[in-house]
Amino acid sequence: MTIYFDSTARNVHDFPVSEAERAARVQLAACYRIFNHLGWTEMIFNHITLRVPGPEKVFLINPFGLHYSEITASSLVLIDVEGNPVREAKWPVNRAGFVIHSAIHEHVGHAHCVMHTHTTTGMAVACLQAGLSPTNFYAAQLHGKVAYHDFEGITVDEGEQERMLKSIGDKPAVILRNHGLLAWGPSVPEAFMLLWTLQRACDVQIASSSAGALNPIRDEVFAQTVRESGPGEQRTCEDVFAAMQRLVDAKDPGYRD
Repeated sequence: MTIYFDSTARNVHDFPVSEAERAARVQLAACYRIFNHLGWTEMIFNHITLRVPGPEKVFLINPFGLHYSEITASSLVLIDVEGNPVREAKWPVNRAGFVIHSAIHEHVGHAHCVMHTHTTTGMAVACLQAGLSPTNFYAAQLHGKVAYHDFEGITVDEGEQERMLKSIGDKPAVILRNHGLLAWGPSVPEAFMLLWTLQRACDVQIASSSAGALNPIRDEVFAQTVRESGPGEQRTCEDVFAAMQRLVDAKDPGYRD
């Protein structure tokens, strides 16, 4: 995998850690530990990024080389949308993560948090020609909200950013064909709930499709299902994330350091 930058090889400037950044660091580190708790890990690969509140377009990303179970608030790397480190970091950043996430952070106004996974069932659905089947409880909640982007190889070419953004449009759930799942949202809890729902939809689809013919959902049911969905309710998203954060706190609150 290509490394995008080594922070020791570039000029970095003094950028004090604000209270907003500190809070963002803790929440994002918690999210990495939640992913680990759920088994959504791929050794040291994949990414969750979070924009730091404020006028600067800077976002936090995982240091390339650490497993999600090792990530802490202080080890997260702060970079700008061009991949430049905002302050000195001990670890480099993976170029593939930068190319995907920076494009969304820069050009999708409400995309403050972006998540990408390579789960087995997520990748399995991404490899299916028909993609996500609208035949289960979770898939129905995402009706009309799922975009697709064709596979172009490992995402290290910045030229792919424009094509990817065109594929995504304003849809917050994305299936990267032959690759994996992606979700974005205005906050960590909202992006998490969206990705969790997409992941569960893939889990159920792969399990049910191997058992027999799938029962279709009536078209008139989708609008109500989307309206009443968990991802559609900010309070529900926040409550779900808070519950998961309590679980990881009980296991190891060291991520807060």
